[in-house]
Amino acid sequence: MQTRTALITGGTSGIGKATAELLHSRGHRVLVTGLDGVADAGLPADVLVVRADARSLPDLDHAIDVARREFGSLDVLFLNAGISRPGPIESTDEAAFDALFEVNVKGAFFTLQKALPLLNDGASVVFTIGAGEGLGAAMTAAKGALLPMMRALALELAPRGIRVNAVSPGLIDTPAYSKLGVTRDMIEAWGEQVPLGRVGAAADVAEAVAFLASAAAGYVTGDNLVVSGGMGVRSQP
Repeated sequence: MQTRTALITGGTSGIGKATAELLHSRGHRVLVTGLDGVADAGLPADVLVVRADARSLPDLDHAIDVARREFGSLDVLFLNAGISRPGPIESTDEAAFDALFEVNVKGAFFTLQKALPLLNDGASVVFTIGAGEGLGAAMTAAKGALLPMMRALALELAPRGIRVNAVSPGLIDTPAYSKLGVTRDMIEAWGEQVPLGRVGAAADVAEAVAFLASAAAGYVTGDNLVVSGGMGVRSQP
């Protein structure tokens, strides 16, 4: 059996790193990209790590070139790179607005475009959608743009058997929160409000991504898997 291959953007920490470790443990050859923590990502030695800014098309070209040289083709593409710039409209400047769309939307779109020649027929593409509601209009718009884009791509790539899906993590304990000034006490207090009674782990989302990337999800495309410990149900009307 041929070894499966995976490219994960934003794979040096948090959900991306957990997914890289999980797919690697299940026999995938894995390449991750990242902007921070590339030198000391702490991933298995045979996981390839490439420094790439998701908003830079030359960086994306370089990452794809490495994947082509090392793997030849791809079975899994996890579009996980993203940034958060929460804030109300009054305090959102042009630089923050542009960064949200350049990384979260433009980065995902052009990574997939550039990876398409490497994707095997029957490959799996997974987007990280994430939360935007309650974090400001710009953040909500940037995150919200990914869902219809994912569904349009699922239809566009279906003739090749390429499945395109998304995961929407709820409250997941990742380093991103500390960058936003969120304390451990705050995270634990929020976890008490989750129906399952705890904050999610990056590994919880990694398992969902691994499922969508596997043959077990062979009839699943254009769907969004919410991994929220029940908060997604609570928010329904």
